[in-house]
Amino acid sequence: MKQLQGKVVIITGASSGIGRAAALLFAAEGAALVLGARRAVELDRLVAEIASSGGSAVCLPGDVCEERYARALVELALSRHGRLDVAFNNAGTMGPLGPTPELELADWQRTLDTNLTAMFLAAKHQVPAMLRGGAGSLIFTSTVVGHTVGFAGAAAYAASKSSIIGLTQALASEFGPQGLRVNALLPGGTDTPMAHEMNGTAEAMAQVARLHALKRIAEPRELAAAAMFLASDQSSFMTGAAMLVDGGVSIHRG
Repeated sequence: MKQLQGKVVIITGASSGIGRAAALLFAAEGAALVLGARRAVELDRLVAEIASSGGSAVCLPGDVCEERYARALVELALSRHGRLDVAFNNAGTMGPLGPTPELELADWQRTLDTNLTAMFLAAKHQVPAMLRGGAGSLIFTSTVVGHTVGFAGAAAYAASKSSIIGLTQALASEFGPQGLRVNALLPGGTDTPMAHEMNGTAEAMAQVARLHALKRIAEPRELAAAAMFLASDQSSFMTGAAMLVDGGVSIHRG
């Protein structure tokens, strides 16, 4: 049996990278998807690709920083399918990089709004919908940066992403008795547009790869598989976890 057969799933940040790979994998495993991202054209193409393979997906473009958008994604899931079982809150931004004293307050705030406040807004509307069904799996994409690895010039990114772990633990404790599991996925270096934005040359990407014990960075599909584990019943006794899927970058010093 497919691992997500009959599950209704929201995925944000679905237009590229880990979110796109997760959408394709989740659909292949039987999920009915509600996909969110800012880029409408890319979302429409993804929905068409999933449909051509016999999967089920609808999309709604928008900005995860807006509460009305968080609400609208949940309403779309409920209106189409009458339930919400899983949410993979994956949208995020690197934000401006550079010396911390030169970081503008507006840029700091926008990074926190996208990477952290948007996660709160998502949970605010997703949790009640999941609890209506008696159980659910809520997943947030965090990162090793600011948790096990420090990168100079990434203060806003590190602060916003590492704070997701605290949110994950609080929600896991609050709603565990009601059957809701909440976990954070912590990728290492992954071959996504955001990674190339942070590391703008082939040599820079190669240097990132060397930081990992496996001496490579991940393909998005590898992180999608980890997200599917957290979404599925295979992880039924996991909650409040900050799950490293990082190629050993957190432990490697060689």
